[in-house]
Amino acid sequence: MTPELAALTLAALLQIVQFVLYAVPANRELGPGYTMSARDRDPSRPLSDRTARLGRAMDNHFEGLILFGIAVGVVQMSGQNSGHTAILAWVYLAARVLYVPAYAFGLRPGRSLIWAVGFAATFLMLIAALI
Repeated sequence: MTPELAALTLAALLQIVQFVLYAVPANRELGPGYTMSARDRDPSRPLSDRTARLGRAMDNHFEGLILFGIAVGVVQMSGQNSGHTAILAWVYLAARVLYVPAYAFGLRPGRSLIWAVGFAATFLMLIAALI
């Protein structure tokens, strides 16, 4: 397995971890009556700030993972794997791992800077595939 594919696989596993980190407290806070419903109405009580942040961080990773998956796929299928793209893949993964606690604990502007590093790594992978 190439380093880029390994980073993509670990990023997908991170998404599962993020789901659990969000779902467990959300179920405790909202109760199974709401979380197992069709959610046609808003919950009767709000999520705690931290749980809501964990949900937004998870959603954000879904969005970032799409672009990162495209970047890895393009690099793989075009045979453009290099030390440079491997480093960028690991930078993306490290940024996403750091992003979760940064978002959960409301670190500003750190959270945004960490996000920017991951986004830049994805962007540079796509550019590397075009060169």
